[in-house]
Amino acid sequence: MKILVVSTFFESHRGGLEIVAGRIAREFQRAGHSVTWLACDASAPPPRSVCERAVPVRAFNGTERGFGIPFPLPSPAALATIRREVMRADVLLMHDAVYPTSVAAFLFARWSCKPLIVTQHIHTVPYRSALLRGLMQVLTRLVTRPILAGADQVVFISRITARAFADIGFRRPPRLIFNGLDTDIFRPAGGDDEKSEIRRQLGLPQDRPIALFVGRFVEKKGLHALRRAAEIDRTTTWAFAGWGHLDPTEWGLGNVRVFPELSRDTLAPLYRASDVFVLPSVGEGFPLVLQEALACGLPAVCGSETAQADDRVMPLLRTIAVDAYDPGRTAGELVAAARAAIAADTRQQAEHRSRLIRSWYSWPRAAELYLARIGELIADGVRDGAASQVLAATGTDR
Repeated sequence: MKILVVSTFFESHRGGLEIVAGRIAREFQRAGHSVTWLACDASAPPPRSVCERAVPVRAFNGTERGFGIPFPLPSPAALATIRREVMRADVLLMHDAVYPTSVAAFLFARWSCKPLIVTQHIHTVPYRSALLRGLMQVLTRLVTRPILAGADQVVFISRITARAFADIGFRRPPRLIFNGLDTDIFRPAGGDDEKSEIRRQLGLPQDRPIALFVGRFVEKKGLHALRRAAEIDRTTTWAFAGWGHLDPTEWGLGNVRVFPELSRDTLAPLYRASDVFVLPSVGEGFPLVLQEALACGLPAVCGSETAQADDRVMPLLRTIAVDAYDPGRTAGELVAAARAAIAADTRQQAEHRSRLIRSWYSWPRAAELYLARIGELIADGVRDGAASQVLAATGTDR
């Protein structure tokens, strides 16, 4: 079966959405399907180990470079490429509906009568700017909601996002498929000696608690609150893994360390070297980094809304009220919760968290659920073109 995966960026962009897209693409390819991944050319395309074909399309990404808002605008030539790739595919899996590349893929899929699954990761982002909040609301109303209503199947990756769009008249009942987890990489430290050695290798202090943030350095991730938290709590080392226009290296704080170049494999040791994971973000679906931190045994502090992504995870988290308009107040709650989490944590609790998370989430299982949804669409006769060929490829009987 020829599957076209559409996302805004490739996984080299290092955002959660595109990392998820890459992991699912890998699993599709391992299952024997022909996978083409189409995304904007703002970052390098993946190797053939990820997908059979990578198709970067030309796009202007100035809003992210200037304001930290990823919203690339495809060129006219890119639209022709998107149309061609949609025509080649048997089925489309599109990640998030609001982006221009997604809009183009949706329209060409409808025009060419190709089965379309949309995975919706987030809902609205409560930006501090009234202009940006208003623009997000308009895009949600005029773009995201109509695309979700018009897709053959909608998948949500969290209960938060599912509730936000629950009133849409979907063609089929939406499905909830949680992101997976690489359990070979994300695990707890073997003991104090391993943790100490990792800190030595990373140049982190041995005698101070370490609070870790992983993600893009942008407003919605809570960088303003994290800066205030680092100013309040000078006895803690605040480690930041990621990149973005709100660069912590420019804060001039001696207790801040930044790791801008870590990959998935090298990020896991940083989790194991830390004492608490902090994520005061807003407008999230289910952040992959939260699953990774818990799988590494870390206690985690996040916003109360983020904690509602999966009911099973809520008891494992410490939650705070994140106020995007009052970073000082959020920072105070964050510091108190992080200190309490570190003080109360034990080796037994860390192992318990990791064991549960590693048993709940799996990339192969997530891919199986997606392929099952594709099989259902074909078996239900969503589209007639090449139906028998796709049906045979999915192993689904009418």
